[in-house]
Amino acid sequence: MNKKAILAVSFGTTYPETREKTIGATEKKISKEFPDYDVFRAFTSTIVRKRIYKNEGIKVDSIQEALDKLRAQGYEEVYLQSLHIIPGIEYQLVQNAIDGYSPQFKKLVATPPLLDKFADYEQLVNFLKKQSAYLPSGKAILWMGHGTAHSAFTTYACLDHMLAGTKSYVGAVESYPDVHDEIKRLKHAKVEKVYMQPLMMVAGNHAHNDMASDQPNSWKTILKENDIVGHPVLKGLGEYEEIQEMFIAKLRTTIERG
Repeated sequence: MNKKAILAVSFGTTYPETREKTIGATEKKISKEFPDYDVFRAFTSTIVRKRIYKNEGIKVDSIQEALDKLRAQGYEEVYLQSLHIIPGIEYQLVQNAIDGYSPQFKKLVATPPLLDKFADYEQLVNFLKKQSAYLPSGKAILWMGHGTAHSAFTTYACLDHMLAGTKSYVGAVESYPDVHDEIKRLKHAKVEKVYMQPLMMVAGNHAHNDMASDQPNSWKTILKENDIVGHPVLKGLGEYEEIQEMFIAKLRTTIERG
């Protein structure tokens, strides 16, 4: 009998509550949608895996550890379900695993991250527009992307541009456009209050510290210094059913292609 598995791969988070509401919820939905496959978990962040083990006593596998176990357990058909948002550095680790482990499985295939094709951008932009459509004049949503040194940093600027004229804005913590770029746009639009939300799978360290805290360099503090009220909404993208469905649709297409 051909043993089949889905390995859900994400960056991971050390925050248990958002981990369950986002990554865990998406994994459960995958299990429900694909009952013929056993679903497993892997985190790409070494630091996150170490801290989870130290603080919670929970061992989360790296991609390599998970694939070694699946091979040892006799799985022949494995799909690496990327739960990453952009095709950046972390997703490159998924692709590297495919290159290194393909000879050891009958089938080893990865799904693309959330944003891969133009249609993905359109779908996410429509989702983001919907979240801010109800807001009155003077209020908006400022989405915090992670940012990356990878060429995929252009993802955030593209989304921000596609959202021009709406009440949704996109910045990034570690690349372009940063919060100061967005503040210029917010002021031009006479926005006085923004609901800050992570444009990330989880509401983890960046959301709690770089976005929502009272630390000197947090987005909340910087916005306040510019006379804009920043209200944190600690809800990762993975909590939204629409985002979960986008990932599942990618996996379904990948499986159907064989």
